[in-house]
Amino acid sequence: MDALARSAAAPPLSAEWLGRRRYDDALALQRAAAAAVAAGGPERLLFLEHEPVFTLGRNAHAADVVFTPERCRALGIEIRETDRGGKVTYHGPGQLVGYPIVNLSPGRRDVKRYVTDLEEVLLRTLAELGIRGERSPRKERVTSVWVGNDKIAAIGIHLSRWITTHGFALNVTEEPLPFFAGIVPCGITDGGVTAVERLTGRRLSPRDLVEPVARHFGAVFGREIIPA
Repeated sequence: MDALARSAAAPPLSAEWLGRRRYDDALALQRAAAAAVAAGGPERLLFLEHEPVFTLGRNAHAADVVFTPERCRALGIEIRETDRGGKVTYHGPGQLVGYPIVNLSPGRRDVKRYVTDLEEVLLRTLAELGIRGERSPRKERVTSVWVGNDKIAAIGIHLSRWITTHGFALNVTEEPLPFFAGIVPCGITDGGVTAVERLTGRRLSPRDLVEPVARHFGAVFGREIIPA
């Protein structure tokens, strides 16, 4: 099959930059998009930055948030419980957050494969920037991307009838990094966090990485990326 035929056979996926959004607003957008996909509507890949928020996944504990509620309020950090997998993480300005709303049925009905493919998208993007990211072999560090002993990207997903919500967060600038001191990120106490800016010395914005992440997502998942 030549390149043109492959492109024609690939399902379209709308890649959309939404700017900076509060977590609640983005969650409502995801749910509406997932309902549309379930009804046969178009798949979407939503990119955004969040206003500061600590999100607690299904396996999180309240003690994983180290900052007091008073300090969170003073810093403008919201706290939200979510239906994604995983524990607690931080989202905020300087991160590229990606929410794929795709239907894994019938050909990709494998949760582990889906997470591994998301990791692959991020690893390819980092390699394009000259960063050697890797998966950790340690059980407690699954579903994430590391550079040495520092975490650069987190993944937390939710599936309902094989339609995906939530997704990944990639630290682009150094701006998010100090806020991880307010949590036990993903339950990990013996590793640090890092960002593209720290590793490359380049001042990129999250929006600068939308195109390469979307392109690699299309390649890994067999989708034709349609810029919105």
